[in-house]
Amino acid sequence: MNRPRIYLDHAATTPPRPEALAAMAEGLARWANPSSPHAEGRAARAALEDARARVKAVLGWHGEVLFTSGASEGLAIALGRVQVAGRLVSAVEHDAVLRAAPEAGVLPVTDGKVDLTALTEALATSERALVAVQHTNSETGTMLLPLQKNGLIEAVHAAGGLVLCDAAQLGPDRQLPAGVDLAVISGHKLGAPVGIGALLLRDFALLAPSGGQEFGYRPGTENLPGAMALAAVLELGGDSWATSAEQRASFAARLAQHGTPVMPGPAGSHILAVASPRFEARTLLIRLDAMGFAVSAGSACSSGSLKPSRVLQGFGVAPGLAARTIRVSLGWNTTPAELDAFAAAWQALHA
Repeated sequence: MNRPRIYLDHAATTPPRPEALAAMAEGLARWANPSSPHAEGRAARAALEDARARVKAVLGWHGEVLFTSGASEGLAIALGRVQVAGRLVSAVEHDAVLRAAPEAGVLPVTDGKVDLTALTEALATSERALVAVQHTNSETGTMLLPLQKNGLIEAVHAAGGLVLCDAAQLGPDRQLPAGVDLAVISGHKLGAPVGIGALLLRDFALLAPSGGQEFGYRPGTENLPGAMALAAVLELGGDSWATSAEQRASFAARLAQHGTPVMPGPAGSHILAVASPRFEARTLLIRLDAMGFAVSAGSACSSGSLKPSRVLQGFGVAPGLAARTIRVSLGWNTTPAELDAFAAAWQALHA
């Protein structure tokens, strides 16, 4: 009998949580349009606003929340419609950021952090800039905007600019860096269904309106079932995960015994990049898939490409090491037994 497959590509997408499915079913039962004026519409509107308030409460957000179709749309809205003179992005941002701001200035990353000297120089040449920096990198787990102060947010604000945080890979902690002006989250990376996310912004005045729903800032009928599912999964903290931070840290240490950690994030991170001492990434993916493990080499939007990872290049990872690097990402339902099985397989491949 074949062993069940083990899915370790949660940074690409993670299975919907039971709580999300239950909340979505409740939302589907409230089928009326939240923008309709009748009693059914008002009931749907009340449920939508309740979900919005719950999202704010969990994330400790005191500004505004716009529900979107996901992080990519939230980034496009923010980078395209925030009223600023210029845009700056780190060299390791997700492709969705680069697509939304193709003419943005690119900030180098040194030792896993945005180069503050380069940032200060870039800010000095712009009247008011929007600076986009990830919460957690989707390929390595590196935390570019940690919760504690690191000088970046302060430098941007001192120059009169704004900070946009891509928090699509929020992980089990559910915490946003203090002081960011805008942030985006993605439902399907947290256990909600595909097609729901949120753009958080300090004030509606930051954004040029588009007309339509969501207070006139996003056209289209509101996705009530998705919003309710998003609120439900956000309310489930890290203690609802099947693994603890200590178990995840131990797993990373076991992989490092037969590989090289690449730009690691904080201990207990749910995203790990590890380089094989022997095999190229494409070979590893095929062999591991045949052994029953789903992992990737980089983000889902680029993992099918044979080109070197732009993100690893941005981190300054040597080409040879980058070519042997895979991503292992854990989710809410990853079990300690699954981590043990993968660690054993990783060791066997390199024995």
